[in-house]
Amino acid sequence: MKHLKFPSLLYKVCRMGTCCLALSLVTACSDWFDVSPKTDLKAEELFSTEAGFESSLTGIYLMMTDQGAYGGNMSFGMLDQLAQQYDYIPDGANDRMAIYNYATATTDGFRTKQKLAQSWLKLYNIIANCNNLLKWLDNKGEAVIRNANTRNAYRAEALAARAYCQFDLLRAWGPWKFGTDATAAAANCIPYRKVADNSKQPLLPAKEIVALALKDLNEAKQLLVNEKKLRLDDSERRFRFNYHAVNALMARIYCYAGDATNAVACAKEVVDNCGLTLASSNQDDPVLFSECLCALNLYHLSQSLSSHWADGDKYTSQYFIRSERFNSYFEVSGDRREDMRTKSAAFYEHASTKTALSRKYNTNPKEAIPLIRLPEMYYILCEMTPDLNQAAQYLNMVRNKRGYSRSLNVNFANEASRITALDREFRKEFYAEGQYWFFLKRHGMTTLAYDNTVTLSKERYEFPLPDAEKEYGWTASHDAQNGANTTHNNP
Repeated sequence: MKHLKFPSLLYKVCRMGTCCLALSLVTACSDWFDVSPKTDLKAEELFSTEAGFESSLTGIYLMMTDQGAYGGNMSFGMLDQLAQQYDYIPDGANDRMAIYNYATATTDGFRTKQKLAQSWLKLYNIIANCNNLLKWLDNKGEAVIRNANTRNAYRAEALAARAYCQFDLLRAWGPWKFGTDATAAAANCIPYRKVADNSKQPLLPAKEIVALALKDLNEAKQLLVNEKKLRLDDSERRFRFNYHAVNALMARIYCYAGDATNAVACAKEVVDNCGLTLASSNQDDPVLFSECLCALNLYHLSQSLSSHWADGDKYTSQYFIRSERFNSYFEVSGDRREDMRTKSAAFYEHASTKTALSRKYNTNPKEAIPLIRLPEMYYILCEMTPDLNQAAQYLNMVRNKRGYSRSLNVNFANEASRITALDREFRKEFYAEGQYWFFLKRHGMTTLAYDNTVTLSKERYEFPLPDAEKEYGWTASHDAQNGANTTHNNP
């Protein structure tokens, strides 16, 4: 299989405009696809060449960098604001608690209701384009794409992108405390769309979403088996859903589901074979792209995200953090800082205003938005390994690389102390990456160690369905058939 230089190809595709079809096939509300004859003719032409298939796949990755997806809301934006990682309060909001207003649309402030609707639509847009690519691979892939490995890679990446987005929709709109609450697995929450049309699809229980995502990923893993020995340390495949990224996503989902055996097996395979190692320095690489198993490439990232991440004398719309919250969040005491995640290579700091701003999306030469990084595999091993002594070793491996001396290694007296220690490290490691909110939700945490003014709850963790989806989508017919109660109260 040919390995393409993804960022350079992406720019060429953008200039040529050949991915426009992939970006325009999807429309609003329940009209997932334009299925007119005109669109079919455009698709027939696009998928008549291998370059057309590549353009369609590239268009999917481009869509994933949208502000409504992983270029904002579902990464460093809305999710981390919900986790109260920042002190930024937008104009029109009285305080940070206003972000939990899911019921009322606002013209200013956090605009959470609109952002939730935006992200729901955007992720299903991406899924619809994955389904369309899979449909055309079924129809014309073998005739057009002669190299079986290339054809398999396209299918695998479309399946993995679909599973990635579907799983995040589950984590966002699905039940809290999945894996620990016996009732969570049976809770109806979202559809798992596998068809390339605008048909209504049913609301499925959370456990079925998990099973379908894992089914997609198992197929993708088999299709990418030729990459099993691929080392990612110097590979552009880190900007695609490669074999190790698929395996890592499976580890994430198995951990979510509480399947320790499979979570540990997948995580160990990633650690042992991906070719990446934990970094001991983040100089010139605050986002730690060197540890990325899979990342998105956002062209002109610093400029595109400057409204939130550009440093300056005064922060207006930036996601800054005040020194008091910073010290509590990262457990900083005085001037001594062992953890490289708190030092000048990681943050801009301004003593006069007592504020700090992450460098992750400013000093970022690879223009990368992380989707999965290697430390998560160690955290999964820590959480899912039955032996508490061995579990602590996995956590300490990351801590030692981040600068903590072995004299400060943690030990677990019981399960509660394991989760407490994981909570501390998880929030430090994935600051401004959109993962911590899901950790809090999965473990049903109602208080934040760094903010005693916030109380989280089931109502705040489980997002309500967008109004347009309830009015035009699959929910009305499904609820009538099944008598499901999808009422959500504003927290």
